[in-house]
Amino acid sequence: MLIADGVAHTRSDAALRIAARLNGLWPVLKILLIVPRPIRNWAYDVVAKNRYRWFGKNPACMIPTPETRGRFLS
Repeated sequence: MLIADGVAHTRSDAALRIAARLNGLWPVLKILLIVPRPIRNWAYDVVAKNRYRWFGKNPACMIPTPETRGRFLS
């Protein structure tokens, strides 16, 4: 979930709006907002259901470096 400018965004809306705020080529994905929401959310659900099988799972959470820690809210 993303809350931006007082509006709550979920599933594919949130993911694409977050991608638009990242560095690199990620903001290009924002163009997918033109795809109808039911189709985007279906694709989002497929990825969410299979993410561990496709990308693996770490047995433990990482400990953030001081540089990374500065990117999180306290």
